[in-house]
Amino acid sequence: MMAKQTAGHDLLGDFAPQFAKLNDDVLFGEVWSKESELSAHDRSLITIASIISAGNLEQLDAHLKIGKKNGITKEEIVAEITHLSFYAGWPKAWSAFNRAKEIWKED
Repeated sequence: MMAKQTAGHDLLGDFAPQFAKLNDDVLFGEVWSKESELSAHDRSLITIASIISAGNLEQLDAHLKIGKKNGITKEEIVAEITHLSFYAGWPKAWSAFNRAKEIWKED
């Protein structure tokens, strides 16, 4: 099970308290915690694919780190990004690879 998420509160709690609460308590507290439906590993793969596809790369580093903690291997992230390059776009894949390379550089 994932540790309690506090990024919403920590980064946006003063500015957007309702959004921060939804992020921490609903998205990460309720949705991500339902591992009987999807494992944290699979949720991370799906989330990373969605972020890359949408081009929301500001959020990618955090989710790559979460994905690695959730057991995504270097081989899996390389395969995922390579597959996405044909559907989401080559430039998005390059950007994602540059970020993933830093996070999995020890592996």
